[in-house]
Amino acid sequence: MDVVLRAVAAYVFIIFILRITGRRELSSLGPSDLVLLVVIGDLVQNGVTQSDDSVTGIFLAISTFALLTLATSFLTFKSRRAQLVIEGEPLILVQDGKPIEKNLRSERLNLDDVQEEARGQGIESIDDIKWCVLETSGTMSFIKKSG
Repeated sequence: MDVVLRAVAAYVFIIFILRITGRRELSSLGPSDLVLLVVIGDLVQNGVTQSDDSVTGIFLAISTFALLTLATSFLTFKSRRAQLVIEGEPLILVQDGKPIEKNLRSERLNLDDVQEEARGQGIESIDDIKWCVLETSGTMSFIKKSG
């Protein structure tokens, strides 16, 4: 039972850490982000199983994480409030060609990041953007100005 309680604590802490470290696509992770994710796996394993190297302990830890993942998915599906707390909400980064500096800073992004994504979607200038939204998945969605 001790393994299960440590797994629950680790799961909640990991969700918290990932939530506060910001939204990034896996393809745009910086070196420090990648190191964080890799190291978390090892540290969690050590903290959850401690000296329990048994197959039962491993199965308990993995099963607990899997069940918590399913429960979190179900909870965010059923409750808008839980979804906002766990996943956040989309954030407008550019409106009518003007960057929203406060939102960019809160996600540790700069205008170059937005412009790079825009170019990747065939948008030449920030002036051509009606909306740029940072989705909860970490992707940026663009709506071009008409005309």
